[in-house]
Amino acid sequence: MATSDTQYMTMDDVHNLNKDKEKCIFIIDNKLYDVTKFLDEHPGGEEVLKEQRGKDATDAFEDVGHSNDARKQMQEFLIGELQPTVKKSIEKKPQKVNVDELNNESSSWMKWIIPLVIAISAVIIFKLFFK
Repeated sequence: MATSDTQYMTMDDVHNLNKDKEKCIFIIDNKLYDVTKFLDEHPGGEEVLKEQRGKDATDAFEDVGHSNDARKQMQEFLIGELQPTVKKSIEKKPQKVNVDELNNESSSWMKWIIPLVIAISAVIIFKLFFK
């Protein structure tokens, strides 16, 4: 939660701070983090952090599944928050449904259900004809 001394910034501020190529500042959950001093220590390597420079890295951060310790450690690098008006403009967009993935999921269970149905049918036919 924001305190009275919270520094609010816009996306322009974030981009301006990142003009210095030595800096690595990004956004996670509408909070700004300067992880420049952490680049060498990051267990996943500095490149994954640098890829997020100047961006909203919330999804990338959550996709990795960081530990509670990592989440606590983030507080060391907190430098501010996005202005409330900016927060609304970068709210998560609805995720697109990948039709190919849905097709693959449905076809994967079809790969074993069809042979199962055929096998059961063969057993029933065998028992009916060879009684």
